[in-house]
Amino acid sequence: MASTSRALGRLSAPSMGVARLQTQAVSRLLSSAPRRALISESRQVAVTQQIRRAHTETTPLPEPPKERRRFRKLRWLWRAPLFASLAGIAYVGWGVYEERNPGPQVEPDPSKKTLVVLGTGWGSVSLLKKLDTEHYNVIVISPRNYFLFTPLLPSCTTGLIEHRSIMEPIRTILRHKKANVKFYEAEASSVDPERKVVRVLDTSEIRGDVVETEIPYDMLVVGVGAENATFGIPGVREHTCFLKEIGDAQRIRKKIMDCVETAAFKGQSQEEIDRLLHMVVVGGGPTGVEFAGELQDFFEEDIKKLIPDIADRFRVTLIEALPNVLPSFSKQLIEYTESTFKEEKIDIMTKTMVKRVTEKTVEAEISKPDGTREKITLPYGLLVWATGNAVRPVVKDLMERIPAQKDSRRGLAVNEYLVVQGTRDIWAVGDCAVAGYAPTAQVASQEGNFLAGLFNNMARTEVLEQRVRELSGSLNLAPGNAAEISKEIEEHERQLRRIKDIKPFHYSHQGSLAYIGSEKAVADVSWFNGNLASGGSLTFLFWRSAYLSMCFSTRNRLLVINDWVKSKLFGRDVSRE
Repeated sequence: MASTSRALGRLSAPSMGVARLQTQAVSRLLSSAPRRALISESRQVAVTQQIRRAHTETTPLPEPPKERRRFRKLRWLWRAPLFASLAGIAYVGWGVYEERNPGPQVEPDPSKKTLVVLGTGWGSVSLLKKLDTEHYNVIVISPRNYFLFTPLLPSCTTGLIEHRSIMEPIRTILRHKKANVKFYEAEASSVDPERKVVRVLDTSEIRGDVVETEIPYDMLVVGVGAENATFGIPGVREHTCFLKEIGDAQRIRKKIMDCVETAAFKGQSQEEIDRLLHMVVVGGGPTGVEFAGELQDFFEEDIKKLIPDIADRFRVTLIEALPNVLPSFSKQLIEYTESTFKEEKIDIMTKTMVKRVTEKTVEAEISKPDGTREKITLPYGLLVWATGNAVRPVVKDLMERIPAQKDSRRGLAVNEYLVVQGTRDIWAVGDCAVAGYAPTAQVASQEGNFLAGLFNNMARTEVLEQRVRELSGSLNLAPGNAAEISKEIEEHERQLRRIKDIKPFHYSHQGSLAYIGSEKAVADVSWFNGNLASGGSLTFLFWRSAYLSMCFSTRNRLLVINDWVKSKLFGRDVSRE
């Protein structure tokens, strides 16, 4: 027993090696000494447990490795994309919820002025988007009940994007306004500035008992756009396809597949195949260039795989009357576009004027460097006319009714506040207005935003002026209120001075974008006091992201993204409706 106590005393040493030796010694004592065999089993268990506790207490725990600070920051990197994705999903979900659940609207006040807006294009919709409709009784008149995102219209011609993905119903837009807005799907046939009425005509296929009526107005905004100009060239309107509306894109898409399937018909002559697969585009602006690029992509990426027998016969020719395509872009980007088209085997014919169009041929005249002119005839299967704007009949009729507009030829001449010259209560925006700027969607959008701010200020001015008159009439009538009323009048007059300080409309050019095929684009973007010109695949990603952000609603953005992904995975739909 004494030896056992001495062994246990030795086990209390703090060293791990000593504890191990103590364990071995005790084991030898318990196994070798005969007299120790009398130790009870419970005693042995107690001794063993005490040894284990001593071993555990004396064994130091391993220290955790020190983590370097730089790795503490790196461990958050993998979480950043996750948080960004969750935030993006939440943002999109909130946008969808807001679009699907608009708030209640107030009914129009008959005592307020009636504002009539003609058209649902870029200028009109930009105005309606920013306008405080509770200040006016707003009426919208247009033959189409949707807003069309025209920059992506060339993509609809080849099936890269479905046409409904870039359409936003006008009633959906109007439903999100604070006050109720009336919409009539009709065409304005005439405007009487003397009687201040608009005559509208129901042009739909299904008509009721009333197909024509008059709508009075106090204020009128004309934003009907322009129609396609043929420049008096014979055969253009009869044999070409325009590219301005959804119906035009659908017609082009059907005709492309008609040409392909007809060229693949059994027994077709080689000459006829060459004609059917020759696509001619007239107009070297952004619309014509983008359509030519989309068309070439369609044949390279889809038609060649599906109909390889005739795919190598396909040709695209771009005709432009000016010395170069994309005249609004920098010289560097023009050269890049022309070189890219050359790589894509798209023929560019500059300084070429179309003189006549027949069912199967285009007759044109080329101006050569030496000053001579050469007449050529090009057989074609599809001819797309993407150049020129002409005044619509309703605008022409209004110009004839206003003496100050007798010298205007391209549309309604407006002043620096977009008021139609010769009138006091008619404004014009977009392609139907002559404001000294190019007829582009960017100009029309800024004009609409300007008018919305102008009308909002006009309404607030009337409210404040009425309040000032009421306060002035009650001044000094009751004892003790003169100081308070005078202070309120001064505050309202200060607000009036600030509101009335409205500067004239000034267009701020944000830049120009154009897709040129083969997943390449060109961008001429305003950058501080100069321009930043770029072109290539990265610019193509910028082009897509810019147009995606410009889409009117979350619904449009999701549909366009879906179309891009679907076309990338499965190719374009070549079925003919």
